[in-house]
Amino acid sequence: MATPPHRRPGFSRRAQYGLFAGYVVAVLGLLGGLGLILSARLDPAGFALLRGAAIDATAPLSAAGRAVVMTLSSAGDGVAAYFDAASQNRALRTELDAARGRLVEARALDFENRRLKRLLRLTQDAPGTIAVARIVSSTATSPRRLAVLHAGAGDGVRSGQPVRSPEGLVGTVVATGRIASHVLLLTDSGSTVPVRLARSGVAALATGKGDGRIELRALIAGATPFRRGDIALSSGTGGVFPPDIPVAVVTAVNGDVATAWPLADPARLDYATVLGVFQPDVPPPPPPAKTPAK
Repeated sequence: MATPPHRRPGFSRRAQYGLFAGYVVAVLGLLGGLGLILSARLDPAGFALLRGAAIDATAPLSAAGRAVVMTLSSAGDGVAAYFDAASQNRALRTELDAARGRLVEARALDFENRRLKRLLRLTQDAPGTIAVARIVSSTATSPRRLAVLHAGAGDGVRSGQPVRSPEGLVGTVVATGRIASHVLLLTDSGSTVPVRLARSGVAALATGKGDGRIELRALIAGATPFRRGDIALSSGTGGVFPPDIPVAVVTAVNGDVATAWPLADPARLDYATVLGVFQPDVPPPPPPAKTPAK
């Protein structure tokens, strides 16, 4: 087949137009650059205006480009954070468990320090301290309310001695062995302690009810001295129990009789102090009457 008469093999008009356009653009760019150089040399004020216009024209494009870059970067960070969330959650849970363990340990140490401080203050302030010992056990459901104290005759403990804790009066020693003793608790029905109200000083008797509570009965017939929240303190009347030891707090009132809860709960105590039997000062006898001279 014959070749077309006006077609050059291997070269097209589109390629020619493209090459020509490239030359034109290059020449225009060269002329524009030369014009800018001449303008900067010959007319700096005009060149500054052109440069400002160019900055204003390209600012939106720069802002749009930056926004696109920031969006893509944030999206990349979000994707990375999503894939790292599981490992981060595991690490945070591990740190939280460790922090909880340290918190529990700190609370336990604080509780132990406060308990030891109370015991130290008790042994320093309580005169006539016989022994400080651990409460081994106590009855909570038996009709007899007793506690076992890890101190006995070998430590100087004797029957009839009062027992107290930092919170208040616990009871009285009723039987002793060589290394242990039984304490009759205030809540036992056979326990009676003379007390007075801290608010008013009114005297009363605190008797155990055998169910973990204490009954307060006023010594003044027909009086209604009790209020809910009143604190009963040992009065020291009759000896045995030293005065001003907290005994119980009133929870219910019925005329001249009140129900109270012991401040020293044996179920929550670990140590107690055995005190010597309190003996009130006996007033000296009055001087003999003078015989009139004859």
